[in-house]
Amino acid sequence: MSSSYDDIAGMYHAFWADWYLPAALPALDRLFFSRVPADKRVLDVCCGSGHVTQELIRRGYPVTGVDASAGLIDIARGNLPGVDFRVQDVRHLQLEDRFDAALSTFDSLNHVLTLKDLGAVFCAVRSVLVSGGMFVFDMNLEEAYLMNLREWNATVQEGSVGLVRGTFDPDSKMAFTELIWFTKENNHSALWSRRQSVVEQRCYSQGEITVALAEAGFSRIEALTAQQAGMQADLAMGRIFFTAYS
Repeated sequence: MSSSYDDIAGMYHAFWADWYLPAALPALDRLFFSRVPADKRVLDVCCGSGHVTQELIRRGYPVTGVDASAGLIDIARGNLPGVDFRVQDVRHLQLEDRFDAALSTFDSLNHVLTLKDLGAVFCAVRSVLVSGGMFVFDMNLEEAYLMNLREWNATVQEGSVGLVRGTFDPDSKMAFTELIWFTKENNHSALWSRRQSVVEQRCYSQGEITVALAEAGFSRIEALTAQQAGMQADLAMGRIFFTAYS
């Protein structure tokens, strides 16, 4: 299994470690942490390199994290030894345990590129939840992608430079994020290595997502814009949080 994040996993972890979670915490406190007791088993869906997993562990939740990127899972395992991380396709989860709640953050499910596959993810998550288990996730709507201005944004850190540019096709509803990562070979070298990747996402309407959840068997489906949920940063623009129960 390969992922478009594998080649730039280190860039993802280093450059976005303190970006999403601080902005999203008010929403996660309201929608997830206040509703799920800390002794309940949680599945972190599309956990990436473990930024949100780390917060779940800090709050006392027993967690299993799954992601399609082996590169991101390697980083997560290195930073959170002893935590159960799995490299898995979230459309076809293979897990022995059942979970009281599931969480997917940072518009991870926008990486699922067809409505059929999104429905498969919802079915797979529901299949590993206990009866009445809660699923909370956020996704970007079209408004978020229309903010992409085709301009490069640079992030410079000691020994590395990251370049990111996003584009969006409103006809196909597809978004493309081009990432280029330069890293210095070592502190005493003038040589730099380059890695790059293009990450694809697709935006869905709120109605499409709600119908797909219902068809997967979820009920008590609630949708709140990120602003309504308490998120106030730029990342809130065009973002929507869903809560549903198995």
